[in-house]
Amino acid sequence: MAHLSDDNDLFKQTCKWVHGPLIVGAGPSGLAVGACLKERGVPFVILERSDCIASLWQKRTYDRLKLHLPKQFCQLPKLPFPDDFPEYPSKKQFVDYLESYAKIFELNPQFNETVRSARHDETAGMWRVRTVVSGSRTAGRNTEVEVEYICHWLVVATGENAESVVPEVEGLEEFGGRIIHACDYRSGEAYRGKQVLVVGCGNSGMEVCLDLCHHKAFPTMVVRDSVHVLPREVLGKPMFELAVSLMKWLPIWLTDRILLALSWMILGDIKEDGLKRPSEGPLQLKNTQGKTPVLDIGALEKIRSGAIKVVPGIKRFSHGRVELVDGRVVYVDSVILATGYRSNVLSWLQGSDFFSKDGFPKEPFPNGWKGKSGLYAVGFTRRGLSGVSLDAVRIAEDIGRVWKEETKQAKHIIACHRRCSSHI
Repeated sequence: MAHLSDDNDLFKQTCKWVHGPLIVGAGPSGLAVGACLKERGVPFVILERSDCIASLWQKRTYDRLKLHLPKQFCQLPKLPFPDDFPEYPSKKQFVDYLESYAKIFELNPQFNETVRSARHDETAGMWRVRTVVSGSRTAGRNTEVEVEYICHWLVVATGENAESVVPEVEGLEEFGGRIIHACDYRSGEAYRGKQVLVVGCGNSGMEVCLDLCHHKAFPTMVVRDSVHVLPREVLGKPMFELAVSLMKWLPIWLTDRILLALSWMILGDIKEDGLKRPSEGPLQLKNTQGKTPVLDIGALEKIRSGAIKVVPGIKRFSHGRVELVDGRVVYVDSVILATGYRSNVLSWLQGSDFFSKDGFPKEPFPNGWKGKSGLYAVGFTRRGLSGVSLDAVRIAEDIGRVWKEETKQAKHIIACHRRCSSHI
């Protein structure tokens, strides 16, 4: 480690060589790649901007959250979920699983380290990654340390949900009541007896509304766009598992038709509940736009009973109320923005055309895991944790193969040098 600035400065800089790949992100994606590399004997460094692994799960999810898909589709490579875990593990169970995963594979991320920029140096043939380490203190003052990493391989594992999306809505600053993003929502206890406007009708919006009902709050859900609502299970079999089985034999459009027919038989016509289905099927829409269908766990029943009110888009906010696009006015105490997340890759990855403007690889699944010059991406498949595992295995195999060849060559050169030296 070489210090590049005066010790008296509050801002210090160091330079480090990474003997292997640098992995950005210690969520499920980064951990999965680390475990697969570990098995192949490839050294690596994992950087994490937060102070814990899986910070999205630990710090930006509501208490009642459970995995939306059966556990067999969500486990990471090399380690299945414990047998005593339920079909849909809770938030705590999933975090415990990830903590065990990191411990078993001896994954030790460097926490509180945020990547500011990453660029491939074409002259040197290396990646130069600049970070800032926070949390250090010198003489009672907070000290930021800037680090530059030099490495052959860069693995982007920051995922699809790195930053929350907050829409611009006219008059929002005039509202006066409590406004939070769903990432800051934990429980409906604080909203007991309150009128709450939930903006968004995806899985988060539906489940936040359901949780508010359980805590005797009065949610109104804003449905701006069309949405697919599917039953979580069909005759005791998970809908996702059924979809995976059908896609092995049928084209995606036909699988979509079957899923929608089953959904209509079980849930009925959701149009009568103020929910309009998209023209594209649920699987096709997930593939093309990344929009996940809602798997119903009870919200639809609450909508039909009137416990959850459904309203169209927002025109503007004013003090204590919201005017809708259909002219109606709704008086509310609080607003929860269940408006989703986005990738943040483009804010720090420079000089690469691997990612498109939306922060996803330009190449669609299953080819979006590998770029040029040792660049890799994991967790951008729009297929959740099952896509993470597939990417992680491929990346580790690809890097491991090159690592093995380079290690052999290095040993051969050293052996030749020693033989030559012995004759001198």
